[in-house]
Amino acid sequence: MRISLGSDHAGFELKQVLLGQLEARGIIVKDCGTKSLASTDYPDYAHAVATDVENNSADLGILICGSANGVNITANKHHGVRSAIAWTEEVAHLARTHNNANVLALPARFIETASAIRIMDAFLEARFEGGRHQRRVEKIEPTQAN
Repeated sequence: MRISLGSDHAGFELKQVLLGQLEARGIIVKDCGTKSLASTDYPDYAHAVATDVENNSADLGILICGSANGVNITANKHHGVRSAIAWTEEVAHLARTHNNANVLALPARFIETASAIRIMDAFLEARFEGGRHQRRVEKIEPTQAN
């Protein structure tokens, strides 16, 4: 599994923890930054992660910012990217099983580190169920009218 990981300054410390967790499991991780607590712009990192997922150079992405809203909105501008904010394990699980989410957005200012690890694990372990959900997922991204 290949994961693209990114955060702004608000998510930096949590990103570092998740990076260590992923690498300890033998998962290939591309750290798209940020590399410090210095104030930065979340779209830079969200675009980098979403581009990796969009281009299939990463199987999944994980983004972190203060509320997760900014990175989530940004990532969802990319073709084929379905980013979901998760603040509980169940929400992360459902994002994958029902929505075929391929990017997890975590709100660093609203979840504890241990919870974030469990949420990430739920997201990574879940699999898309297809079936009735496939029809719905296909309706998410607009098609061009001819």
